[in-house]
Amino acid sequence: MNRLVDRGAVFAGWVGVGMALVVAIAFELIVAVQSIVFMAAPLIGLVIGIYANIRAQRRRPRWRVLVNSAYAGLVTGVGMAVIYVALRLVFLYGDTGVLINGESLDCRTGPECTYMRYVEAGRADDLAGVGVTNAATYEAAALREQFFGGLTLVGLTVGGALVGGVGRALGSAAPRPEDEPAPAAV
Repeated sequence: MNRLVDRGAVFAGWVGVGMALVVAIAFELIVAVQSIVFMAAPLIGLVIGIYANIRAQRRRPRWRVLVNSAYAGLVTGVGMAVIYVALRLVFLYGDTGVLINGESLDCRTGPECTYMRYVEAGRADDLAGVGVTNAATYEAAALREQFFGGLTLVGLTVGGALVGGVGRALGSAAPRPEDEPAPAAV
């Protein structure tokens, strides 16, 4: 059977999921700067788009190179989006309302406590300006934001992977020294 996606690209997609897991955990939980995940997504895609074709040992036909890159980028991007959104939802639905100073807000665990935190911090007018006036509207807005954040991560990663694939496809068709088999020992 003739495969549309090479086995090397399938493997690269799984490597990308592992890379996405490390990046999402590192920059959502350890460093806690979520914007770095979005800045890293195109670079992760670029690396995985190139790696998919190196692993598949493919340079031609160009359309196959691009399909391999797109596939590995899509798997990586979806993996990153799922991990990113899942971690964000843990924070949304796991908020117990305990403040830094040890006091507790009078709220139900979850979006209500998060909404109350923003109100306590004096952000009620900012939230009302975007249509968030209670816990239910806050939850809906947060879920919408996570959905579109996940789609953005997929798009950025696939875009980066396609750039890597284009670079690989437009490169020299002649084998490079690292592509040639090593001479046999006598």
